[in-house]
Amino acid sequence: MAGQQGPHVVSIYRYPIKGMTPEPMARVLLTPGEPLPFDRGWAIENGGGRFDPEAPKYLPKINFVMLMRDERLASLEARFDEADKTLTILRAGKQVARGNLETKLGRQMIEQFLAAYMKAELRGAPRIVAAPGHSFSDVPARCIHIINLESVRDLARKIGKPVDPLRFRANVILDGVPAWQELGWTGTTLEIGGVRLDVFKRTQRCDATNVDPITAARDMAIPANLMRHWGHSDFGVYAMVKRGGEIACGQDVTQAA
Repeated sequence: MAGQQGPHVVSIYRYPIKGMTPEPMARVLLTPGEPLPFDRGWAIENGGGRFDPEAPKYLPKINFVMLMRDERLASLEARFDEADKTLTILRAGKQVARGNLETKLGRQMIEQFLAAYMKAELRGAPRIVAAPGHSFSDVPARCIHIINLESVRDLARKIGKPVDPLRFRANVILDGVPAWQELGWTGTTLEIGGVRLDVFKRTQRCDATNVDPITAARDMAIPANLMRHWGHSDFGVYAMVKRGGEIACGQDVTQAA
């Protein structure tokens, strides 16, 4: 499977703020048992919070501001500075809020903007939450989300219009894999360079995929179309890092023997 005609990584993304825009990465260093560094490292609680930073645990996404219900988030661009943990939010290319996520004042600057911008969707004052080492994934496991670009193309053919891969909010996007083959990877191990990823679960899609990541329009019925054409609403897979190391765009992907 050598060369770009075989399975290979085409894109890598992380989502520092759950529900907000992705950060493209050319390469990333992965650690066993961990997600991408800073992926879903912060979340925005929707009203009175259940998340306890002193005793962090998995909570369903309904507790947070999220695309499944709050599509206006997609009209905001989030830029995260890893060096100083500063988040800048832009709307239509113009800065509307900025703050250091590790300081109370910095978080308040972001929260005040979101309280006004998302007023109609909020159950109470928004609160940016985090805890050392915690990731606000949609599943309890500390993992990586993978999708197959050929499956995106096949879905687009069935729907009859282009489908932006960013609708699926994956960490790693592959190409050169036959459409839907990835759904059979559960229980297998993928190798990217020296990194090994154990695939453990198919990704069941929710209505967040119906939101255009560029326009914020709720303009598709992705789960319904998956169910109509394939009899399930799965798209993509989750994998855990078994052996760490660096992965990069362009690298070949193989299945371990």
